[in-house]
Amino acid sequence: MQIRGWVYRTRSSGGIVFVVLRDSTGIIQVTVKKGKVSDADFEAAVSAGIESSVTIDGVLAQDKRAPGGYEIQATGFILVGTSEPYPITEYQSTELLLDQRHLWVRSREQTAVMKVKAALLRGAREWFYANGYTEVTPPIVTGVAPEDSTTLFQIKYFDRIAYLSQSAQFYLESLIFSCEKVWSLTPSFRAEKSRTPRHLAEFWQLEMEAAWLDNEGNMVVQEELLSAMLAKVVSECPKELQLLGRDPASLARIKAPFERMEYGDAMKCLQGKGLEVSWGDDLGAVEERELTKERDMPIFIVNYPKESKPFYMKENPENPATYKNSDLLAPEGYGEVIGGSERETDNALIMERLREIGEGVDSYKWYLDLRRYGSVPHSGFGVGIERIVTWVCKLEHIRDATPYPRTVARVYP
Repeated sequence: MQIRGWVYRTRSSGGIVFVVLRDSTGIIQVTVKKGKVSDADFEAAVSAGIESSVTIDGVLAQDKRAPGGYEIQATGFILVGTSEPYPITEYQSTELLLDQRHLWVRSREQTAVMKVKAALLRGAREWFYANGYTEVTPPIVTGVAPEDSTTLFQIKYFDRIAYLSQSAQFYLESLIFSCEKVWSLTPSFRAEKSRTPRHLAEFWQLEMEAAWLDNEGNMVVQEELLSAMLAKVVSECPKELQLLGRDPASLARIKAPFERMEYGDAMKCLQGKGLEVSWGDDLGAVEERELTKERDMPIFIVNYPKESKPFYMKENPENPATYKNSDLLAPEGYGEVIGGSERETDNALIMERLREIGEGVDSYKWYLDLRRYGSVPHSGFGVGIERIVTWVCKLEHIRDATPYPRTVARVYP
């Protein structure tokens, strides 16, 4: 048999070289014995440093002492690409690993995270396809903000000012009038000077909008979608999850429906835990952690007060001080991973709210047009992909949920 890959570890002892080889599927031990390969091949094995690329011919043999219980006994060893002394060794600082991100992405941990992320996205895409949603491609350059306009990245767009998208929501709303049920996966940008373990300046967001869907139906879609994503990753990536310290069984146990907790009840719960919170406060990382750290299932927090959420949400007729919305919080202290709501269809209310927050109504004329020509009840949500990955992979910081994190302090490499 022949294998190709990169040297993960190596050591030699007299007439034998032990090489642990890695490729995209994992690692395996290779033994290169003098006399079993040519002298040139043996010297190549001796000189092959960490991250050298090699091609090896050999015989697979069982060996309980080897990683995975098998090794390859080499009959040929070709050094394809030599490696200079590798700058990453054990117990490096976080800053060095971020500076060397282009090399650190080769690590087994980062490889596992990327595979888990791919499986989660594959599970989402398959669920949307099976349930009649159309994948669409909204723009990244935009002129309006669905949420906080103070956190927009401004760019020069020919002879005018434009912004990098925070969310595809408004464009997805426009597309429900033709396709009815749509979704997209796009990069999103937030110019927040936040240094918490939960925030990135650039992240990937999976978003959905559907016609004829109320807020309760919206939460059911979220439950089903998340369950499908978790089922896919448990099925396809059990070894990667275990490498990252996540028991796949803990994810397999997560089944819909998820508990719904009123925002007011969440406030009482937090106050009972000694937190200084009051009606109208949005839930931050500390509050979400307190609500979820002892839970092993996701939970919806529903019906937030208007002052804590964006203008486009549907007023709750049962309590006009609140919106018909929800945040889905991951268990184990990881907090919000999905935010959604039923959308407001009353243009008068939307314009009033825009004026209250100091936004010019003219900039939103096209968005208001959606309510003028055949509006229907509709709902949607956004999934923070890196936040889902952070929870599923039990990561300490969201920066490790993406190959090249962009934060307030980092744009290199």
